[in-house]
Amino acid sequence: MIKNILILFLMSTISVLPQMLGPKVAVQQLDHDFGNINEGDIVKHTYVISNNGGDVLKILDVRASCGCTAASPDKKELKPGESTNLEVSFNSKGRKGPQNKTVTVTTNDPEKPSISLTFKCNIIVKETVKTNVGAVIFLPETQHDFGKVTEGKKVEYTFKFENKGTESLIIKDVKTSCGCTAAVVSDNSIKPGQVGSIKVDFDTKNRSGRNSKSITIVSNDTKEPNKVITIYADVQKN
Repeated sequence: MIKNILILFLMSTISVLPQMLGPKVAVQQLDHDFGNINEGDIVKHTYVISNNGGDVLKILDVRASCGCTAASPDKKELKPGESTNLEVSFNSKGRKGPQNKTVTVTTNDPEKPSISLTFKCNIIVKETVKTNVGAVIFLPETQHDFGKVTEGKKVEYTFKFENKGTESLIIKDVKTSCGCTAAVVSDNSIKPGQVGSIKVDFDTKNRSGRNSKSITIVSNDTKEPNKVITIYADVQKN
């Protein structure tokens, strides 16, 4: 009886001994979620690989599922009880939406020759800010009120404008709603980023009450070729 028990013990010990003496790979965390990231971001995560066996663990190969992923361990040979970091970086440039990637690590572990490390993320593509192509006329103000003005008096006001486009702004014409109003442009050609002005004169002679006059700026603006500005005045008799 004792002899049989001893034989069973020896047999079990012999079967377990290679497992105890051989290398045994272990990873603290097999997967990782980066969550939402912006397109173009490069994100990184470190996996920790350990040797829980009784012999040297050799990392024979590390292979990513796509060229957008890079992975490299700090050490390729681990003594029993040792650990190493495996940093994985992912380049999200040119990608969008949910992503699932795998890094396969091949070792000399006889029981588990390869392990799969996975990560996922959701790539958000930011909206591209469109550049104002062509000529773009921009006026900080498009209206001016002279308030109360004595009949017969001439008043004037200068409107500033800027070319916020990529090409020269050409002022083709300036039209007024009546002969009592005149408008003079500082320059008929304004380069991108430069500022120009339009001086508006209003003759109140023979006018009375509330007056409103419009001036139309005709230009090569691709979106607003006819930009309207307005002046107001409350003309009062002496």
